[in-house]
Amino acid sequence: MKVEDLICLGNKVIHKDQVKLLLGTILDMNPLEINLHLNDLVPDNLVIKYKDCLNCLKDGEPLQYALKSVNFYGIDYYVDKRVLIPRFETEELVLNVHKYIEKYFKEPSLLDLGTGSGCIGLTLKKLNPTLDVTLSDISKEALEVASINKENLGLSVNIIESDLFMNINKKFDVLVSNPPYVAYDDEIDKKVLENEPHTALFADNNGLEYYERILKDCCKYLNDKYLIALEIGAYQKDRVLELINKYLKDVKIIDKKDLSNRDRMIFIFKNIDLNE
Repeated sequence: MKVEDLICLGNKVIHKDQVKLLLGTILDMNPLEINLHLNDLVPDNLVIKYKDCLNCLKDGEPLQYALKSVNFYGIDYYVDKRVLIPRFETEELVLNVHKYIEKYFKEPSLLDLGTGSGCIGLTLKKLNPTLDVTLSDISKEALEVASINKENLGLSVNIIESDLFMNINKKFDVLVSNPPYVAYDDEIDKKVLENEPHTALFADNNGLEYYERILKDCCKYLNDKYLIALEIGAYQKDRVLELINKYLKDVKIIDKKDLSNRDRMIFIFKNIDLNE
């Protein structure tokens, strides 16, 4: 089949913008250049893959799950229904953590708590090869996905199955986490609700359960000088700050908005001169 034929087929099933994104990914082509290749013949194996993806999308599955791929921070990660689809906001968290590591640490160790697909810890490892990274998650299935990404990227990191700190037996310089933070009564997109793993989305105590558990016990697993980086829900800043002040002493706190001007990141520093 030709590219033009596949576009016509896709337009009957999904939105035309999704068609070009899907085809571009499968053909390893910029979606904006698809129209320059309308008469190109597509290999049979890629036609089959394209049709399989269309069937998934027709059933309401997110494009990333259909493709088994998502681009995060310029890196292609494998994803499926065992893990959340990495969001753009989390790229901003990674960007800031990377900057802080470069500025305040030399060859630090990092724990990515609740790692899911591994995109946070693995991206930071790729950005800083000397970083000693541990990926941890309570979900064995999620860690299977993280292991796939570890192997695909050829990165050396530790992977531990653990309910937060339960199986963690060393101390770290940097702790980064994007834990479940959606309250059970929050409104959530239907496609997300019907496809992505609920254990990675929802948390008790109005979405604050995991922040409290992390902040309550984290000092046992951090060195004297440390950085904690948390992604938070857009309306959780004040409540998370209350938990930080409840459990952590003599720390400095920076909260940041994402590019959509929403409160989405909190950084906690211990024994670090931010004026350096």
